[in-house]
Amino acid sequence: MLATVEPVQSIKPVGANGQISLGKQYAGQYVLTEEREPGVWLVRLADVIPRNERWLHEPHMKASLETAMRWAADTPPAPADLKALEAKRTSKSKSK
Repeated sequence: MLATVEPVQSIKPVGANGQISLGKQYAGQYVLTEEREPGVWLVRLADVIPRNERWLHEPHMKASLETAMRWAADTPPAPADLKALEAKRTSKSKSK
């Protein structure tokens, strides 16, 4: 259930360059602005996903990543034999 919040109204001056200040607590954050009608705006906080990372949020990829994260959380690390790993890597590179 969403908590209800009492609306807070305030008067803000629009500067010469067309900007208004929402307050320091919002500095550096992204917002979506929607002009509902002339002179009426809806301003909402937003998270921006870079285009080159958007694929991570597609449903099939998100499910795959969640599975991998569960596996990583449930699987304790095992000791590794670094010399054996290096020998395996070296033998693979020689066979190419």
